[in-house]
Amino acid sequence: MKQSTAWALVGSQFGLLAGLIVLPSGDLWSRGAVAGAISITAVALGIAIGVAGGLGLGATLTPLPIPKDDGELVTNGVYHFVRHPIYSGLLLATAGIVVWGASLGHLIGWVALWGVLMAKSVLEEKMLHERYPEYQNYASITGRLVPKFRRQGRGG
Repeated sequence: MKQSTAWALVGSQFGLLAGLIVLPSGDLWSRGAVAGAISITAVALGIAIGVAGGLGLGATLTPLPIPKDDGELVTNGVYHFVRHPIYSGLLLATAGIVVWGASLGHLIGWVALWGVLMAKSVLEEKMLHERYPEYQNYASITGRLVPKFRRQGRGG
């Protein structure tokens, strides 16, 4: 992947985040106590998941969807549950903003953010597959943005 493409995706991501924060609220639904509680909970959980993902990567963390040359594959901590917890956290936190924003602009912005983060994850995963032979197995058992729930064996 070209650095320019990677930076364009990062710029789009941050532009959409800023847009979601500054968009005026709407009236698609009531913004009462229930919406407030859902919003605050989603934002808080999203931030916690994103921070856990960043801390889990440590020195491997980069804003670009290009793995660092001296990086390592992290599969423990929150990465045991999802492959891209920072993106998961961003989407959950911004979903909270959408709930409170209650506007069509917020909904469109969130869907666009989801699209950018999916593009970043797909491109990043292509490079991770090439760099780490064990990535294929990791990806097969770990969800991209939400945990995979597998049924246990049918024992008695």
